[in-house]
Amino acid sequence: MNFEIDEQQRDFAASIDAALGAADMPAAIRAWAAGDTAPGRKVWAQLAELGVTALIVPEKFDGIEAHPVDLVVAAERLGRWCVPGPVTESIAVAPILLVDDERSAALASGELIATVAMPPQVPRAVDADTAGVILVATDGKASDGAAGEQLESVDPTRKLFEVSASGGGQAADVARAYEFGVLATAAQLVGAGQALLDMSVEYAKQRSQFGNVIGSYQAIKHKLADVHIALELARPLVYGAALAVADQSPETARDVSAAKVAASDAALLAARSALQTHGAIGFTQEHDMSLWLLRVQALRSAWGDPGLHRRRLLEAL
Repeated sequence: MNFEIDEQQRDFAASIDAALGAADMPAAIRAWAAGDTAPGRKVWAQLAELGVTALIVPEKFDGIEAHPVDLVVAAERLGRWCVPGPVTESIAVAPILLVDDERSAALASGELIATVAMPPQVPRAVDADTAGVILVATDGKASDGAAGEQLESVDPTRKLFEVSASGGGQAADVARAYEFGVLATAAQLVGAGQALLDMSVEYAKQRSQFGNVIGSYQAIKHKLADVHIALELARPLVYGAALAVADQSPETARDVSAAKVAASDAALLAARSALQTHGAIGFTQEHDMSLWLLRVQALRSAWGDPGLHRRRLLEAL
C-alpha cells in the first residue's frame, strides 16, 4: 500500500512548519509551563488560521470535516514543534464528542480550547485550569466537567487534573473518540521523535571528541540510523490506523494500538539516543531538548500506555 501523502497534504504540513518555525516555540512552551498561556494561545490562534483546529469539526459548524489522514499530518507537525496545550483532546477528541453541539463552531474557530477525561483509560484531564470546556466521557455519554485537584506531571506543560462530571450528559460515540485520541497522540510521538533525531544529527556534526566530530564515528551513525528506521517503520502504521479509523474498520482497535506502540517505542529510542548524543548537556533544563524529552515521556502514557495497547493487540490477534 502507498502511504505517501499528496501534494495538498504536504503543503498543509509545510504551512504549519512555516508558522511554528517563525514562532519562538521554546519560549512559548516554557511560559505555558509557568502558567502564562498568552504566548501559547497566540500559537493556537495561528493554528486556527491554518484550519488545524477545524479539521475534525463537522462542516455544519464551519469545520473542515477532514479525513483522519489530514489529522495525522497536522498532529505529527504539532508534535514536531512540541505545541503546548491539550492538542489531542481539543483538536481530535472533543469534535467527536461534541459532533452535534453548537460549541463545535467555537472549537473550529479556535475560540474554544477543550480538554477531555475518559476514564478508565484517560482518568485525568490535561490543562483543565485553562481549557474553555472540560468534557468527561464514559459509558456512551459526554458530560461537562469541573476541575478538581492538580496532580504532578512528568511534563510541566501538561498539567493533570482530577475532574468530575456534572449532569447526565449527552449521547456520544465515546469509543470512536478514544480511537481518535490514541491516533493523534501516536502521530505527535512520531513528530516529537523526528524532532529529537534532527537535533541529534545537527549536534553530532558539531560536538567533537578525540579530535573528531562525533558524527564521523560509525557507532553514532548506526545509533541515529536505528532511530530513523524506527520512525520510518512507525509512520506507516500511524497512517494505516488513520485509514482504519476513517473506514470504521472492525480492525480499528488493533491498528490504532499497533500505531501507538510503534510510535511510543520509536520516540523513546529517539529520546535515549538524543541524550547519549548530547551527553551531559542533554540532562539540563536549560537546553531546549529537555522540552521534547519530557513531552515524549508524557505522551507515551497518554491515551493508554504501551502495555495497555499491547494487551489490546494481543486480544485482537
